Formats: sequence, structure tokens, C-alpha cells
Amino acid sequence: MAFVLASTSPIRLQLLRSAGLEVETVAPRVDEETARVSLLAEGAKPRDVADALAEMKARKVADRRPADLVLGCDQVLEFEGTIFAKPESPDQARDHLRLLRGKSHRLLSAIVAYENAEPVWRHVAEARLTMHDLTDGYIDAYLARNWDSVRHSVGCYKIEEEGVRLFSAIVGDHFTILGLPLLPLLAWLGTRGMIAR
Repeated sequence: MAFVLASTSPIRLQLLRSAGLEVETVAPRVDEETARVSLLAEGAKPRDVADALAEMKARKVADRRPADLVLGCDQVLEFEGTIFAKPESPDQARDHLRLLRGKSHRLLSAIVAYENAEPVWRHVAEARLTMHDLTDGYIDAYLARNWDSVRHSVGCYKIEEEGVRLFSAIVGDHFTILGLPLLPLLAWLGTRGMIAR
């Protein structure tokens, strides 16, 4: 059975391959923004939004690859009841960071596994991150240096890069913050005998 990641995320692919899994990627071609807006309009909680989007991606690829184990992932940033999307511009990223500075927010990372085109396992992990009370000048300079990298991140940061300097405290699993609850996934694969222990 092949492992298929229903994503084009280079960091998720790297995490899985670094853990010794042979994985290929297939783009799920899902309109995430429309789905997110619809779920929120229905009153879905942030955790449920992350889970539903991860399942949507897995299902889309599993329908084309039913013989494979397909992994769908999604990450949601929740701050004071609001879900943040990836910034569309440096100005929007600046607004997001100004809202988050000096306060805590949650990252919810979901993964759903499909086998025989059916969901067989799911997990949602949470991390809580607290930002320093950043100055406007630092935020502007940070985005000028890092925009090309952080434009694809819901929080306008990557903790594996300069983004780690934004934080005074982080509670949670490193892999969850990177968008993939890797330890629970590996535990599940191990209990099923799909990877050696």
C-alpha cells in the first residue's frame, strides 16, 4: 500500500519522509476558502473546521486512489473566536500580526486517513502560542525580510525560521505547529503494523 499525502505542502512532505515513510503527494484541488466560509456560516467550531477540511482533501484524492492510504491535513489558527486565513497581502499580514502581538492564539492541526476510499482514522492536535508585544517597526521589518516565505502560513510566521523570534511562549508539539500531528500518526501506523517498531 502506498502512502499518499493529499497536499502540496513541502514541510508536511519533508516531515513524513524524514520519519522514514515513502510518500508521494497529490494535489487535492479543493476550494478551501469557500469550504471554510461555508463551515463557519453553519457555526462550525475551529476544531471541526480543521477536521472537515482535512477530510475533504483526503476524500478528494482517495476517490482517485482507493487502493492507497491517503492522508489529508489542514491547519486552522483561532484567535479570540476568529479563524485566520493565509494573508493575501503584506498589509493583511501586518494587520494579523498587530492583532496577535502580546496575546495567545491556538493552532489546530488535523489529519484524516482514508483507506479503500473510506475514513479510517483522524486526529486533531492543538498548540497554544503567545507572541511578544512586537513593535510596529519590528513587524514591518520582519515582513519585509520574510514575506515570500510566510505568505503561505496562516499566522504569518514559520517557527522553523525567523518566526520563532515572535514568541515568548509555546505550549504544544513542534509537529502540530508545523501542520502535521506526526507522533499520533506514527503511533497509529505502528499499531496497525504499517510501519516497523
